[in-house]
Amino acid sequence: MAFQKKKILVIDDDETLLATTRELLRREGYDVFTHKIAFGATSVIDIIKPDLVLLDINMPGLAGDRLAYLLRSNEMTKDAPIIFFSSNDEDTLRRAVSVNKVRGYIPKGNFFELRRKIQHYLLTSE
Repeated sequence: MAFQKKKILVIDDDETLLATTRELLRREGYDVFTHKIAFGATSVIDIIKPDLVLLDINMPGLAGDRLAYLLRSNEMTKDAPIIFFSSNDEDTLRRAVSVNKVRGYIPKGNFFELRRKIQHYLLTSE
């Protein structure tokens, strides 16, 4: 059986962050997909079937924590492996994880921590 790259979907309204994160994670060997807005994320997740979804909380129109709630309520995406990827403080992120029943969070800004936590979440999902 051939090795299949893990698929990561990054949902964030910041185009620079999307491009940087995509490039960094591709260098780590992941297939990386990006989506710039919360709207349409359900369809993207259903099509791609990512191994991990990195979801920003602070987005215009539909905040990521609200999107996570909607994804959990949808039969097609209720099991999507969502991780909040945000610049919010860690107390706020911990509460958001608990309330929205997502797997965890990764603070933005530290690539080493991003890489380490992605490996952790991917290993614990197998």
